[in-house]
Amino acid sequence: MYALKQRILKDGRNLGGGILKVDSFVNHQVDPALMDACGRELAARFAHVGATKILTAEISGIAPAVTTAMHLGVPVVYARKTKPITMPDQVFLTTAPSHTKGRTVELIVSPEYLAAGERVVIIDDFLASGQTILGLVRLAQASGSTVVGIGALIEKDFEGGRAALASLGIPVEALAIITDMSDGKIVIRDA
Repeated sequence: MYALKQRILKDGRNLGGGILKVDSFVNHQVDPALMDACGRELAARFAHVGATKILTAEISGIAPAVTTAMHLGVPVVYARKTKPITMPDQVFLTTAPSHTKGRTVELIVSPEYLAAGERVVIIDDFLASGQTILGLVRLAQASGSTVVGIGALIEKDFEGGRAALASLGIPVEALAIITDMSDGKIVIRDA
């Protein structure tokens, strides 16, 4: 997606160690017009899968998940990283390593909002190693849902996430694919 790719090149920062800082428009401060355009594009790519829910991880995945869900006309469920007192005792829970937090995080979903028979599209801000998305897949499967698509705003293809997801046999879409971040560069496929 041209607008996202150009914004990454203009405002993204390579912090080294595979960290791409996009918090001025994606995940700390959000550009709502850009997120709407990204959501529209992701919804178009997944229009054929018959999704009934969008699933994402707290917090950076929420903006693209909400706009995608809005264009598909389905609800969004996001996996919490801490269990609030309002959540029932029995929950779906898994863990996943967080590259940016430098530790393992919990991903928790209430069975009130993710039930058997749902057709789930997972949307996140990044596809890097694929571990967070695999955690979301585990949550969906634990609920009895079927994951019918996986989408990300930005894929770092040199971290192997797409390969980690390949055995699932689920369509994977990314709006901007970063091919190289060595030596302070940000190289985007077809930018």
